[in-house]
Amino acid sequence: MAKWLARAGVASRRDAEKLIAEGRVKLENKVVGTPATFIQPGDLVTVDGRAVAEPQRTRLFRYHKPAGLVTTHRDEKDRPTVFQHLPPGLPRLVSVGRLDLNSEGLLLLTNDGALARRLELPANGWIRRYRVRVNGAVSDQALAELARGATVEGVRYGPIEAGLDSRKGANAWLTVALQEGKNREIRKVMAHLGLAVSRLLRTAYGPFQLGSLPRGAVEEVNPKVLREQLGLKAETPAQRRKRARG
Repeated sequence: MAKWLARAGVASRRDAEKLIAEGRVKLENKVVGTPATFIQPGDLVTVDGRAVAEPQRTRLFRYHKPAGLVTTHRDEKDRPTVFQHLPPGLPRLVSVGRLDLNSEGLLLLTNDGALARRLELPANGWIRRYRVRVNGAVSDQALAELARGATVEGVRYGPIEAGLDSRKGANAWLTVALQEGKNREIRKVMAHLGLAVSRLLRTAYGPFQLGSLPRGAVEEVNPKVLREQLGLKAETPAQRRKRARG
């Protein structure tokens, strides 16, 4: 039930579990007692007495995140968030991973929380690619050694591919690729090498590219491309007709 409510855009899965615990969710007019309750097509689900429509098809969007936005729905410090700045008319979305406040570039958004968690798993082997501007003396040897991984302040980071693109004075542009994407990984590893990151732009997440998407813009991934890349099943004609009827 909690997963179904999250897919229907009612709330995140965690918040949906809270709604159930508070007795605010009913299935066929009976209070739902556990998030593990199963739903059948056509079942009546209500939250606070209001009927909830069945979940939409899985959708994925590319978003060019500007610097200065937090990747969260609610921020305890009341900073501007990604979701406050999305164009109108979009379904309720969650992010695939995060970009920190001062990072920018490609952020994937989806209406399917389960898909978001799946795409975040390092086991997928998907490469995250970045362009990174740093200040400091860049050592080609130190960059090459990152391919074996690095330990910074007791945290072990997996292999990182990093190469020098250009240098101008004390500043340089690097291309960086990694799989794990731990919290502030690039900034921490670069600081470990004596380099201060002044700009960090994600250009790709697995097969999905930032390309020429303008800053602040959102573009939906073609459903056929999404199915091909993720192995999702195509919607049947009967499912399309049912969804069209609302």
